[in-house]
Amino acid sequence: MDTTSATVRTTCNRDCPDACGIVATVSSGRITKIQGDPDHPVTRGFLCYRTSRFLERQYDPDRITTPLVRSGGTLRPATWDETLDRIAERMLRIKTESGAAAILHYRSGGSLGLLKLVSDYFFRLFGPTSEKGGDICSGAGDAAQMTDFGEEDSNDLFDLLNSRTIVLWGKNPHVSNLHVLPVLREAKARGTRVVAIDPVRHRGADLADLYVQPRPGGDMALGLGVARLLFERGKTDPGAPAYCDHLDAFRAWAHSRPVAAWARLADVRPEEIEAVASLYGDGPSAILVGWGMQRKARGSATVRLLDALCAVSGNLGVPGGGVSFYFKRRGAFDTAGLLNGAAPRLLPEPLLGQAILEAADPPVRMVWVTAGNPVAMLPDSLMVSRALETREMTVVVDAFLTDTARAAHVVLPTTTMLEDDDLVGAYGHHWLGEVRPVVQPPEGVKTDYEILQALATRLGLEEAFADDAAAWKRRLLAGVSDRGASLEAIRAGYVRNPNAPRVLFADRKFKTPSGRVNLIHDADPEPTPATPERPLLLMAFSTEKAQSSQWARPREMGEGPAEATVHPDAAPGFRNGDRALLESETASIEVRLVLDPRQRTDVVLMAKGGWLAHGRCANVLVSARETDAGGGAVYYDTPVRLRRR
Repeated sequence: MDTTSATVRTTCNRDCPDACGIVATVSSGRITKIQGDPDHPVTRGFLCYRTSRFLERQYDPDRITTPLVRSGGTLRPATWDETLDRIAERMLRIKTESGAAAILHYRSGGSLGLLKLVSDYFFRLFGPTSEKGGDICSGAGDAAQMTDFGEEDSNDLFDLLNSRTIVLWGKNPHVSNLHVLPVLREAKARGTRVVAIDPVRHRGADLADLYVQPRPGGDMALGLGVARLLFERGKTDPGAPAYCDHLDAFRAWAHSRPVAAWARLADVRPEEIEAVASLYGDGPSAILVGWGMQRKARGSATVRLLDALCAVSGNLGVPGGGVSFYFKRRGAFDTAGLLNGAAPRLLPEPLLGQAILEAADPPVRMVWVTAGNPVAMLPDSLMVSRALETREMTVVVDAFLTDTARAAHVVLPTTTMLEDDDLVGAYGHHWLGEVRPVVQPPEGVKTDYEILQALATRLGLEEAFADDAAAWKRRLLAGVSDRGASLEAIRAGYVRNPNAPRVLFADRKFKTPSGRVNLIHDADPEPTPATPERPLLLMAFSTEKAQSSQWARPREMGEGPAEATVHPDAAPGFRNGDRALLESETASIEVRLVLDPRQRTDVVLMAKGGWLAHGRCANVLVSARETDAGGGAVYYDTPVRLRRR
């Protein structure tokens, strides 16, 4: 027996901004250890809890390693030939009878590998088929920055070391962006002040020199109060009129209420707005925008308000400044050839269950799910599940029997991130990485691309998918391969996207129709209120243990009902650890209460990504609605109440 050990470098491809470099130790064909790559400039040798425990998921006995086909109400094992023949026959029949638009291809962010875009290419060549529209994760914020700037990217991550003030606005880096913490700590050691603004008290507040806890949705009012003070104190850029449209209207909006009124609307003290304005106005100052704010009804307008603050204060296009919502993770890759053409129909992702059930001319007869678990992750989970269960055929590609796989007619086993073969960019920094197969997958398991290749031969598309993964990687890197970012260069070490600027908008040129910043200047700043009948707003956030609905292993979700954290005054008559029913207008679930006096009395906190099958899915409580722009989902405007069982 070969007992030699070897190390293999790869990159995490899961939905996280950090895209960490990983060093895996392999002995006798089995991975025995994974750790952060010390040579990666951002990873710096450490991994998050979720990824450091990934071997439990890698070798979980519940992993699916053979195709499953529904028969008599249950999923039974089947061969690849039987399964793919059945899928191909159904796809061809539906296309002939109803047109390809009767097939919906749903791809989400369970893997951020660029080769997952090949699945889009596959279904566009076959059809084109229907696709999802919008983006539940970042759609509202994406739309905000594209509307304001015509571009969506950030200053270099390490440019934060040039900041005098860094504002964590709705951002919890300990959970959602762990590898920015060493940069923040280094900046603080150099004298940088950190401001944390968040309705939820989390560990980011302990990092801050100033912590402000507004009401949920109070961010716009708080920001307008800060803007008013910046205008009054001469802390705006005298050159702003040269590169900002609607400046006078934005100023008038900020002055439409006194600071005390903006403070009341945000439910903070006027002196807290004064403190934020004082620190932010002493720049250069950077705003790191959290993703939770734009998952509210007016989420896009809120991000636009932060964009406007950055622009008028002179912090746009300067070292140490910027308003960072997203790093352009696909900025180095040539994806045009994969995304040519338009889908004949887009079904809005936040309304997916309803949209599938109501679709007509043609109806949705088949759904293919790639890199996603929409039943657990979308609003109105029960309706999404019902929609998938009632199609003629729902195909789910996954490694585990998720809530979505349980609703499927066919489940196709695919590789984990330690077996995959792909490329990634990051949306938390500008470095590129290759996802290398550390070990071969179990017998009977295929990569997403290999599944498409095998299906292509049955659909007459084999020529388009004859290339191997390496050829696709080179095709994606064609635009930067002669600028130090070839596949060979990435294999030799981590490479920064050569297209990414160190300081975004340093030339003060913008890809908007006017070539200037498009300042927001009118929106409803009133937060969505809870109701007397349902006085709490539900917030289900990422946790250190779960990558969306990908837990280190499903069993780690625990036994019994999900935890719900509230202020003691929000749960009169309850004690810590009591069980209760958490009810919205549409559904209720059983929860176990955790009483935390640091939280506001108008919120209830749960873990994002709990499974429906375990009774832990917060999204059963959330109604399906779209944000004000960008096709995002309104997750955090759901009024709920607690009552005894």
